[in-house]
Amino acid sequence: MSPAAPSVHDLVRLRAEHPEAVAEAAARRKRRPLLRTADAPTSPTSPTSPTYRGTAPGRETSPGSEAARDATDHPGRLMIIAADHPARGALAVGDRALAMANRFELLQRLCLALSRPGVDGVLASADVLEDLLLLGALEDKVVMGSMNRGGLAGAAFELDDRFTGHRPEDLVRHGFDAGKLLLRIDHEDPGSLDTLHAAARTIDAMAALRLPVFVEPFLCRRVDGRLRNDLGAAAVATSIAIASGLGGTSAYTWLKVPVTEEPDDMARVMETSTLPAVLLGGEVGDDLDGAYKKWREALRLPTVRGLVVGRSLLYPVDGDVAGAVDTAVSLLRPGRDG
Repeated sequence: MSPAAPSVHDLVRLRAEHPEAVAEAAARRKRRPLLRTADAPTSPTSPTSPTYRGTAPGRETSPGSEAARDATDHPGRLMIIAADHPARGALAVGDRALAMANRFELLQRLCLALSRPGVDGVLASADVLEDLLLLGALEDKVVMGSMNRGGLAGAAFELDDRFTGHRPEDLVRHGFDAGKLLLRIDHEDPGSLDTLHAAARTIDAMAALRLPVFVEPFLCRRVDGRLRNDLGAAAVATSIAIASGLGGTSAYTWLKVPVTEEPDDMARVMETSTLPAVLLGGEVGDDLDGAYKKWREALRLPTVRGLVVGRSLLYPVDGDVAGAVDTAVSLLRPGRDG
């Protein structure tokens, strides 16, 4: 199927002249289950069934298809590329203050990353996801919408992180597969309570629609006016406990967690919850090899089901996006011991 926009340069014209193209592309998109397993059924059930896995009716995965073969690459695991940073005003990568400001370059990098074998999908805000839809880059991919982007980077109201992105009904309307929310808690900032309350109600709304929601929790504090996430074992365990207990049900809740300051603490920290979790990339700097090592170890833990990584793979120091993504994917494969 031909994409609505053959190249990133066609996007502007299409958006201006035919805004309905976004909804049309969303309706045509080939969907897939959130998780693929080696023995996954090839036909979906009704979207209202508790066993529904997110595949659109009439768009089944046949046993001999490339998608089915990919299921055995890292069965039951997720490799998601994250690109929701710009909507919160976070454009920096390392010492490059505006690295993510060029949307055309970002889209080219995303399309390359999504084309690599073993990449399951993408996490982004509405504008980025709709660009990718029009480019045809989201076929047979997991699409995760970023929900709260109101806590702008560096703002005085950063912890009053309101839901200015996707609403649950937006995700349903576009046929997207999951949502993600950021939950930063500072015991000294009253804005954290508003975010906690909004997050709990959003988890309820997503569960009512039987849509997975990935909660990214941190305990944090201000240091010299800047917000710092506490990656100590006690802080990460506490944030996981808080996030796991939000809402009237945790049936559709996943966790999106950082590797602790001391990687050896991860096993103990991840015992805080039975909810499935993915690892986030965070600030890696120049030491991508060190990040791979930490991710590899954490991926051996029973509740850790994958990676959601953005800037470090899209903007690696050596410029090799494909190489960075391929190495990250390799960490998910069964029996991978480095």
